[in-house]
Amino acid sequence: MSGLGLYIHIPFCLQKCPYCDFFSAAYSDRAAYAYADAVIRNAEHYKERYDTVYFGGGTPSAAWRDVCRIVGKLKLADGAEITVEANPNTITRESLSWMKNSGINRLSVGVQSLSNAELRALGRSHTSEDASNSIKLALECGFKNISVDLMLGIPGQTPDSVRRSIKILTGLNITHVSAYMLKIEPNTPFARTANPPDENLTAQIYLAAASALEEHGFMQYEISNFAKKDRECRHNLKYWKSEEYLGIGAAAHSFYDGERFFVIGDVREFTKANIQQVIITEKRSADTAAGSFEEYAMLKLRLVEGLTFAECGGFGVGKDALLKRCRLVPPDYLRITDRGVAITQEGFLVSNQIINKLITEPAEQFLPT
Repeated sequence: MSGLGLYIHIPFCLQKCPYCDFFSAAYSDRAAYAYADAVIRNAEHYKERYDTVYFGGGTPSAAWRDVCRIVGKLKLADGAEITVEANPNTITRESLSWMKNSGINRLSVGVQSLSNAELRALGRSHTSEDASNSIKLALECGFKNISVDLMLGIPGQTPDSVRRSIKILTGLNITHVSAYMLKIEPNTPFARTANPPDENLTAQIYLAAASALEEHGFMQYEISNFAKKDRECRHNLKYWKSEEYLGIGAAAHSFYDGERFFVIGDVREFTKANIQQVIITEKRSADTAAGSFEEYAMLKLRLVEGLTFAECGGFGVGKDALLKRCRLVPPDYLRITDRGVAITQEGFLVSNQIINKLITEPAEQFLPT
């Protein structure tokens, strides 16, 4: 049985990227220090020991001193995986040394691309050289588990350009790549100005990236994630396998004690002295409630391993009925074995539609026949 995961949202950024829709706030030393105090106060409220900790943002590496201070106060299980998201322009030898010495053992570096033209199109403040140098510096400082974010579908990107980025990145002794499709979110500057590749070209870019990563020994284990052997992100696997985790910080989400809830996205409210974070329990229908088959399948089908018939049986979902639903999906998009059902690489391009077909029938339709 896995232990509890802990997600800590550090919202502070030196500048906000024009495509970003995540909750964030402007960085200041004073605000980051007060926020870290509130994180520590909230963490001490719980008695569990954490076997994975993930600092997301925002740009946690911009507040690295406070991140190190928080880690020193956490109750950790032996061998805990502790990840910090970092941007190349906030990585220094000093910050890396402090983070390594505090017990942080995994970095997730927001590279996005190693094409300077693509980085400019994204409004990123670092260059290709900055990104490569930050990874090299992390290796010099003793980090052996380094993930990078790679954006797919950037304006001006092509299959060849993404292959070039991957060739350079995989030569830097990294262990993990998260290759995400760029999503144009409403109410962001990108929504008004971006001209991303069309759907067909974006699909070609995704398949080219997946193929190139696997050629370099990074095997796909989730729609957007590829890893060297035994270097999958243990924390994120908790999400996709419906295991419990606690979220602390403004806009953090949790699945804890059988319920899903979230914290309001307000730094000032979160940092108020002597109070616990204000949480709001998510209201869902019976079909999509925490612990339901629909929720479990929706998350598990993101993984290359997919669903097993044994797992489905635990929810009262019959093999025969599920296979009937599979007939609604083009055969190239599913991998069906004696063990279960999984979505193929080509199917991942339209995964939302496929998952919808497999899980949205009324529950009684899935009972064994």
